[in-house]
Amino acid sequence: MTSKAPRDELYVWIWLPGEVDPVAAGRIYRTKQGNLYFNYGNSYLQNQKAISLNPDELPLRKGSHRPVNDMTMPSCLRDGSPDAWGRRVIIHRMMGSDVDTAELDELTYLIESGSDRIGALDFQESPHTYVARETGNASIAELLEASDRVQKGLPLTPELDRALNHGTSIGGARPKALVQDDKKKYVAKFSSTTDTQNVVKAEYVAMRLAELAGINVAPVRMESAAGRDVLLVERFDRIPTGDQFQRKLMLSALTLFQLDEMYARYASYEELTDLIRQKFRNPTQTLQELYRRMVFNILCGNTDDHARNHAAFYDGNALELTPAYDICPQNRSTGIASQAMALVDGQNQSTLALCKKAAHKFNLSDVQANEDIESLQETIRTYWDQACEEAKMTELEKKFFWKRQFLNPSIYEE
Repeated sequence: MTSKAPRDELYVWIWLPGEVDPVAAGRIYRTKQGNLYFNYGNSYLQNQKAISLNPDELPLRKGSHRPVNDMTMPSCLRDGSPDAWGRRVIIHRMMGSDVDTAELDELTYLIESGSDRIGALDFQESPHTYVARETGNASIAELLEASDRVQKGLPLTPELDRALNHGTSIGGARPKALVQDDKKKYVAKFSSTTDTQNVVKAEYVAMRLAELAGINVAPVRMESAAGRDVLLVERFDRIPTGDQFQRKLMLSALTLFQLDEMYARYASYEELTDLIRQKFRNPTQTLQELYRRMVFNILCGNTDDHARNHAAFYDGNALELTPAYDICPQNRSTGIASQAMALVDGQNQSTLALCKKAAHKFNLSDVQANEDIESLQETIRTYWDQACEEAKMTELEKKFFWKRQFLNPSIYEE
């Protein structure tokens, strides 16, 4: 396998608020040192509707923007790059080409991934003409087959390759694809060939219980294809407009923290509360919403609450918390678990006692915190059977998850 010289630049396109067609915002390019810098285009700076891609990182001004905090590329652009699953699909596709997949870089992943990525950005080779990467029209059953073949290292047909590539730009490590049903767009999540528990059903139950508890979550529904369970998560970053879609710009909490991937372990709910007070709309309501999400993650065993699993919309004026997503109970052993983000004072134990200790950071009194914790538990107990029935969980599956992921006794330890 031979190597091609890596690309040195791409153009960043954005769907501005209220628009259904993108405009070129600027250029991301490689420096001699190998880092990726960004500069806005003159035409974009002259556009009266132009907004910053991230005011703290890429303020709307002329000149080069170097990555903050010694990162190798602007984090708000990294938000649009594929994660583990998308990269795996891209590597699988490129193994048959003359590209050394060991040398794939961020610009390659950006341009080789699908155009319908999360948020309002895309990446192109031209600053003048926008051409969306092909999407394909595969069924969910065909996408499941393609997902399995990638996991087994088997080749794909050109049609399945194009269809699966459509979802390479969305984040996460698990198999998934993008699908459209009438006027709505969904992220379709599949089981993995290595799963030891029904992850798809568990995530559905957690998301539905969160919704029933009054948490603002992405709507979900269960489907079956080729005898397999599929979770469809409705996209909240798309607004149907006629036969097109507006796109909503999103920034991950990791980007808001200005943290590199390598330092994600230093992210915390406590720091996120500070950002909410300073930069978000409706900070009081947002803080209570975030507190309930944090508590619910512990109640349902979702320890994968890292900083890319929290995000905000940005419209050029202020930030607004997106609906919750990826509330997925994780496999766990006995004893107290640990959350991916610290709750308060650098502590990340998955306990309700620590939630109560953190309450003042969310502007909540002890009484308010206790009321939230009790109401969330009551919702889980009241609607557990209903949510499991909707997911078509077997009695064995219900017993597996109950008091293992959901309401594990260890969360009550002091």
